[in-house]
Amino acid sequence: MLKTFSKGGVHPKENKISTGCKITQIEVPKQACIFVSQHIGAPAEPIVTKGDFVKVGQIIAKAKGFVSANIHSSVSGTVVKIDKAIDVNGYKQTAIFIDTDGDQWLDTIDKSDEIKFDFQNKEIEEIKAKITESGLVGSGGATFPTHVKISIPEGKVCEHLIINAVECEPYLTADHQLMLEHPEEIMIGCKLVQKITRAKKVLIGIENNKQDAVKLLSEVAKKYPDIEVFALKVKYPQGAEKQLIKSLVNREVPSGKLPIEVGCVVQNVGTIFSIYEAVMKNKPFFERVVTVTGKSLTKQSNILARIGTPINLLIEAAGGIPENTGKIIGGGPMMGKALVNEFVPVTKGTSGILLMPKNQSTRPQSCNCIRCGKCMQACPMGLEPYLLKNLSVLGMFEEMQTEHVLDCVECGCCSFTCPAGIPLLDHIRLGKATVNKMLRDKK
Repeated sequence: MLKTFSKGGVHPKENKISTGCKITQIEVPKQACIFVSQHIGAPAEPIVTKGDFVKVGQIIAKAKGFVSANIHSSVSGTVVKIDKAIDVNGYKQTAIFIDTDGDQWLDTIDKSDEIKFDFQNKEIEEIKAKITESGLVGSGGATFPTHVKISIPEGKVCEHLIINAVECEPYLTADHQLMLEHPEEIMIGCKLVQKITRAKKVLIGIENNKQDAVKLLSEVAKKYPDIEVFALKVKYPQGAEKQLIKSLVNREVPSGKLPIEVGCVVQNVGTIFSIYEAVMKNKPFFERVVTVTGKSLTKQSNILARIGTPINLLIEAAGGIPENTGKIIGGGPMMGKALVNEFVPVTKGTSGILLMPKNQSTRPQSCNCIRCGKCMQACPMGLEPYLLKNLSVLGMFEEMQTEHVLDCVECGCCSFTCPAGIPLLDHIRLGKATVNKMLRDKK
């Protein structure tokens, strides 16, 4: 029987229509817009000024504090300004604008396709330093700085390093294709993180709708001690951190706690690949695979895109915006957000670009809650979404904290299953953000 989590969850249509599309590259943009905040934590501080010439891979903004991440140039060219730009959430954020001139990489970066297997020679401090310097963050969307996540607190023990290769969000296939094209690099990345965390075992979880990836990684894993691949039941949100831990090792992370409390560290498979590149190839995090998809799109794509590339260039490479497009979503349909325009740049957390037709991109007319309880049944965290929504509307944010709103993983199961068409997640997100602000202000 396939492993899965026990509480809540839903089964949206998978729509993995870009499955099997090989990773392709597009031309570098004429101008890159690179945000200094592409991670959870303090924004990085620019260390370049207008008129500076930079190369690909050169650091242009330095991490400010421990919970922060370095930012590197994804292009070579001249810094033309440091100004505000609209981000994926529709807010104005500080960004570094670079006009491209050629494509000159730092000499220290290994650009070859040769796989480097000498990972055993790398010392723990060397691996940690490379991960920190390279500005790695969780590429599954959460964008938590990787060097923070792999730092095991004193007194804690990591028994299981869990690799999130689930990619349960409908439409997205970037991680799936990455596994098919770079299985060896992913295994080496696993061993590097295992060395840092001293994990006894590495468990790779993949949803059962990716049988080719399950078989390939299982075969490659035979050469690497302590790495095991598991096929998981297709059930959303199987790839949520706490649900994945429950599925693979049957442990529940307590409310308000981190996975290390139950002896686990979780890393996205895309992040693991980036760790391989950072440590073994000396390559900072300045490009990532992005799925560009949609039922009306001419060319389904998985594109290796430079950070700071306007998404309209990715859409053009996939055939352009279809006439019937009603909404462009950054990410997938369950957790993604509608973009204000098609010129928003790719960031470290951009996993996909979904073009939704008009007849599927409008919300149903909502009506009063019918007290059916479906949102509670669907919530994988065991929360009461209808109650959290009401508290948010009434501005009762302290009560929201008491009702564990911070445990919400924003998966969207509640909104998906609501027969009244109530946008529960929108209200909960607003309340959760307010509660987080309240807590920061108290500190």
